[in-house]
This record gives sequence, structure tokens and C-alpha cells, in this order.
Amino acid sequence: MVWPRASLIMAARDRLDRNGPLAKVLPGYEPREEQLRMADAVEHALREGTTLLVEAGTGTGKSLAYLVPAAESAQRVVISTATKALGEQLVEKDIPTIRRLGLHPDVTLVKGLSNYICKRRLEEYRHAIVTGAMVPEQGIDRILEWVERTETGDRSDLPTLPEDAPVWREVTSSSDTRIGAKCRFYDECFVTKMRRAAEASQIIVTNHHLFCADLALRNGFSGAQALPDYDAIIFDEAHALEDVATEFFGVRLTRTRFDTLVRDADRALRTAGFFLDRSREQSVLRTLMQLSSGALRLFASIPRTHGRLLLQPSMRHGEFDDGARLLLEGLDSLLGHVRDFVGSSDPLLAVSRRAATLKDSLQTVLDEESQTHVAFAEPDARGGGAIGASPVEIGPLMQERLWSRKGAVILASATLSTGGDFSFIRQRLGMPADTAEHSLPSPFDYGEQAGLYIPRNLPEPREERWMDAACAEIRKLVAITGGGAFVLCTSLRVMRALHEALREAWPHPTWVQGQLPKRVLLDRFRAAHDGVLFATSSFWEGVDVPGRALRLVIIDKLPFEAPNDPVTGARIARLIEQGIKPFEALQVPAAALALKQGFGRLIRTRRDVGIVAILDRRIVTRSYGKTLIDSLPPASRLSSLDEVRAFWTLADAHSPVDDFPFDDHPLRDTP
Repeated sequence: MVWPRASLIMAARDRLDRNGPLAKVLPGYEPREEQLRMADAVEHALREGTTLLVEAGTGTGKSLAYLVPAAESAQRVVISTATKALGEQLVEKDIPTIRRLGLHPDVTLVKGLSNYICKRRLEEYRHAIVTGAMVPEQGIDRILEWVERTETGDRSDLPTLPEDAPVWREVTSSSDTRIGAKCRFYDECFVTKMRRAAEASQIIVTNHHLFCADLALRNGFSGAQALPDYDAIIFDEAHALEDVATEFFGVRLTRTRFDTLVRDADRALRTAGFFLDRSREQSVLRTLMQLSSGALRLFASIPRTHGRLLLQPSMRHGEFDDGARLLLEGLDSLLGHVRDFVGSSDPLLAVSRRAATLKDSLQTVLDEESQTHVAFAEPDARGGGAIGASPVEIGPLMQERLWSRKGAVILASATLSTGGDFSFIRQRLGMPADTAEHSLPSPFDYGEQAGLYIPRNLPEPREERWMDAACAEIRKLVAITGGGAFVLCTSLRVMRALHEALREAWPHPTWVQGQLPKRVLLDRFRAAHDGVLFATSSFWEGVDVPGRALRLVIIDKLPFEAPNDPVTGARIARLIEQGIKPFEALQVPAAALALKQGFGRLIRTRRDVGIVAILDRRIVTRSYGKTLIDSLPPASRLSSLDEVRAFWTLADAHSPVDDFPFDDHPLRDTP
């Protein structure tokens, strides 16, 4: 399908420039040359069907710089964001802005299956309650009432249901449970309606997770896909793409997935009348007990340590090996039981597909001869955890499944290069040699707005004295700014230790990640204006706190990836085999991008001012430190607390007292 251009064809630059339609509808609008240059580059890539890398500094206005050319094009464009929240913001705030420019593309927001209620599974759950086969979970009455009036079936429309409500797992859609057109609820299915709307849309907004799931589906099953066919793809926050692709081109198994399969299989078999034969019932129940026992043995055998573990041969014996054998035999047995009945039952068809998928995934994890994947285990404190296998390199996979397709592929982010060099991201993603590059600076005056403080007198992080010294430094910094601080940590262990030591060190409200849902923490932090929040990786990026509420960002250590992580370790080993120094080729560039993301939490608008403090002197004492500093915005360099105090006193005197009235301005950049 071809979408005609707007009746008044206009270059994106003309729509966004000084005399364009945006200037006429937004009083005080000032065009930004960086935004105009990005719009030109995106327009060219869409027209020529080429690949483009655009690093656009915070404040550039990159959302409109790609949305306007996309809307003007005669192409179906997928826009993939790093998170669902960013996708929602595009649809709710940025799309209405381009409509004010005279552009009216049909737009659909497409989320993953787990965001939608499944009418078939809800009906099965309700039937199981009526027959006494299941005790109703808390919240089911709320869902039953809501499903009668919702138009989307999207969980975001049901804010009264807690995020961690167990009942949602029982009634949501998923790739494991969805059976497609054979389902009797197919035509009224919320996922079906969403996909039909997407098929009729010119712009499809989604997220990296779902986009990568689509790539994986297209490769695995003939005709299977999560998104409609498209002409071009734009990745916003493209720096996150490698991590997401690594997850989706691998496999990950949890005890919960096996336990849920057992429950759903029991429910589906009873509903289908499978247990009317007593001997058959006993045989099936033995199979289900075998699966439960196998999952318990395997996942309980994972050592209870912190972080992901390499699934070494020494861990694959004993209980782990017995559990894996029971699971494989149990899955084969379950497939045999339902094979002759799936045609007469949608739920049994779903059970059959899930059992086959779990068997294939488990065999992938157990393959000790794989040269392309590394197997891992993730423990947790409850005897659950996960096992999985991730690709060592995703570049070849991306070359095969993404870069080889026709049409434009555009990657945009505020953090794609290290010191202006894009070679790291290009190599990691296996990008084509003829990819165009544009590095556009932020329009913010970082020298005036931000101070970068690196204390040289602290011990190095590996020294025992570092923790006490870091606590003392944090206390002094928070006193200078009067709170309004993020303390960003590179590990949960350090985050908890710092929070425990400092939570009563000042009068300001203080929180720690995990204490409340992320959205609630951010809302309370913004409202407090003098709060202190201790957090780790999930707050290093994708978090937007403009205005005075956030005026101090403290980074505990340089964010080097842990070399003992199975995937990182395997990538280091692969580089060593190739005669490449992994620290320079992998660890330093990755740390530079992460550090730039952490720094980026501070300055979100032209009026923001504040301090970034890095409590790791290695950035100024080691040779690699120059690469890291060169990758950061050009803030004023501060080397003592006296300089920090003087900078803050001057900056604070010239900053607005209240939060900015234009925080929701459509041109203000988002994370």
C-alpha cells in the first residue's frame, strides 16, 4: 500500500525552519540548525533507501527531525523506541505536534503481546473457577468488569491493577499461548484489532523488544511476524539495540514458564474431556508431575550468587542434569499425549506449540558444542531463576536479518559515538560499510549549565577505603546543592551499601531503587524538589527529570561491563582469539557510551543547571580516561569542592526558581 504525500509537499527543513508552519503555531519558536540538518539526513535516507547513523545531542529535537520526514514520505515506516513509555510519548505528544504542521499520517502504537488481555485465556480461567479447578486470584473481578468496556485490551488502560498482580499472567496474551486464526476469539481479539490497525497505518510505533521479536519470528516460522511489512525502520535510542537483540536472538527459560505450562496443560486437558478415561488421566498427571519435578530440580541446583553465571560443565551434573532429563522426557511425553487431539481444541494446540518451543530452547541451552552461543544461569533467592543461551556476536545475525533488506534503516540516539567515532557501534551491529554518519552537537551551553567534578583525592574503587571516602564525598556534594540528587551506581551491592550508610545523613527525602515501582519513585522525586535517589542501571538512561528537581548526578564508578558476565566474557575471549585487545576494542567504548548516558540525566532543557560528579579517579589517572572524558559533553571541569561550591552558587543564582513552564513543550527532547 502506498500513502500519498500531503497535498502541500514541503521539505522537512521547510516545515521546521524559521518561516515554516511550526513557527506560526508555536509562539517564540526558534529553529535549531542541528535539528534541520538531521531532518535533511533522514529525508535523504528515506528517499534513497540507505542506512544512516545520527548522533543528536540532547536538546536537538530529534523526534520531530525524523517524524516529519517519515510522515512526508510515501512509505510505511516503523519507529522503534527503547521503551514502551517513549513510544507512548511519541503517540501522545509528538504525533499531535506534526498534525499541527498539516501532516496527518495514520499512526498505530504496537506493544508486545503481554500488554493485552487474551479473551480465550480469560474464558478458560473463568471456566476453571466455575468448575472448581482453580481458586480465583485477587483482581480477577476487576479484570472481568474492565474487559466489558475496554476498547484496546491494553493493560495501561487498567491502572488499578497492580503491576505485579499474579492474575495477569493467567489471562494475558503471549507468544507461548497465542494460536492465531484458529482461535474462536480471533476476530474479536484485541491483538488482532491492534494488528489490523497497524496494517492500515503509515507509521507504526513500537519498541526494540517487539521489533527484535519480529525479526526472530520471521526467521523461525514461515509467515510468522509480529509487525506488518514495512518500507523503512527508524530506531530511536539506538544505543540500546545490541542488548535487546542479544536477548531476542537467544533463548531464556524460567521455572515459571514450565510451571505455567503445567497449569495450562492440566486446565486445557480437563476442559477438553481428556480425563474421562481414568488410565489416560493417571498417565498425563504423571507427565505433569515429572515436568514440575524436573523444573524444581534444575532451577534449585543453580548456585545462589549475584549476577549471571557461565553455565559450566561442572554445573551440568547431579540435580541439574537429572532435572534437564526429566524436563526433556516430560515435554516429549506431553507432546505425545496431546498430538492426536490438538485439532479439536485451541487450548491444546497452544499447549502443544509451547511444549515444542520449550524443548527446542532447552536443547539449545544444553548444547555444549555451540560455537555461536554462550549458555548462562541466573539465580534468584526463591529457587527460581533462569537459564539461557545468548549469541556471542549479533553482527552476523543483524547482517542476515536486517541490513540485507531493502529500504532505509536509520539509527538515532544522543549516544552512538565515542569521541565522535562511530566504529564501535558499527562493528557491534555489523552495519554496512556505506552507512552514512552524522554527529550533531547539543544546542545546550554545557560550559555554563553543567560542572563536571572528578575528585582526585579519593582511593580507587577497588580499595577498601573507597566506600567510606565515597560516602563522605556524597554527603558534602548533597549539602552543596541541597539535595536534588541521583546517586547512580554500577552494581546493586554498592547501591545498597551507599544507601544504608547515607539514608539518614541529611534531612532530604531519600529513596532507593526497588523500594517502590520506578514510575512512583520518579514522581515522588520530581515532586520533592530536594530528594536523593540511589539507583542503578535502569536509571542511567530513559529517565527524564527536567528542571530544578534534579541538579546533582553522582556516578560511583566507571561503568565497565563485568568481565565475568558470561556474554561479556565470551566476547572478550572471541576478540583475544582474533588478536584484538578487548579492553580497548570493547570495554572502554562500551563504558564511554554508558557514562555519556548517565551524564545525560542532568541537562534536559536550556535552563537546567547542575553538577555531575564521578567518584572514580581512574578517569583522570589512567590512559583510557581521555577517551571517556572526550565522549562527555564539554562541561566546566571542577577539581575541588570549593570549585563545585563556587560553580553551583553562580549557576543557581541565574537559574529559575520554579520548574520550567515549557517542560512539556513538544520540541523538548526526551530521554
